[in-house]
Amino acid sequence: MEKDEYAEYLLRQYRLVDSYWFLSVEKKYGLDAAVELNEDVWETLAGKTAREIKKRFNVTEKGLDGFVKALSYYPWAKITGYQIVKQKDKVVLKVPHCPPQEGRLKTGLGEFPCKRMHIKDFSAFAKEIDERIDVKCVYAPPDKHPDDCFCVWEFSLKE
Repeated sequence: MEKDEYAEYLLRQYRLVDSYWFLSVEKKYGLDAAVELNEDVWETLAGKTAREIKKRFNVTEKGLDGFVKALSYYPWAKITGYQIVKQKDKVVLKVPHCPPQEGRLKTGLGEFPCKRMHIKDFSAFAKEIDERIDVKCVYAPPDKHPDDCFCVWEFSLKE
């Protein structure tokens, strides 16, 4: 079996488990409960994932360079196709395609508010790389956003 093909398969399964878990909680307990639990899960998982990435892929750099390197191994970076631009004093991350949100829109469920979840997710991930990294959301659902981009994030170093 081709490694790349198998990796793509595993990433799809990872995404589907996340999606069906969220939808099941939403159906049984409501959207607010699903969002709250999702925030808790991803905040916890992001820190653990960053620690494993550092160890497994020998990411020793700190600061924004270390963050970008570690983020390149983050499964959601592959799943959503993060567009990452490193500028002089910050990193800008754009998400033009978001499979969970696109799936909800396709089935008529509407977007779910993921902003707080990603603040927790990105903050926990960044903290494991370098505690000085500051996370700023430019926009993310439930915020209004252009049709060609679901969210934009900025990462910088605290002085």
